[in-house]
Amino acid sequence: MASYGIEALVRILLHLLFIYLTFTALQSLKLETTFKKGHDRQIQLFYILLSIAVGYTTSSFFLECMTLIKGFVSTVFTN
Repeated sequence: MASYGIEALVRILLHLLFIYLTFTALQSLKLETTFKKGHDRQIQLFYILLSIAVGYTTSSFFLECMTLIKGFVSTVFTN
């Protein structure tokens, strides 16, 4: 039961890490030029929502890969 708690903590931390990495990467793109002038709040909200969407998706991809590799390794080495 304790391993489930640790796994949940790792998943949360990995999601937050990828959301942060996506947010910092998006800020280097200078997307402000594609938006109307004077809509700073909407631009910030767009950055945050896009960061959450891309970061969560990327994190889920890596977590799924780790799960598949773990299952494959346990199958190969237990038989």
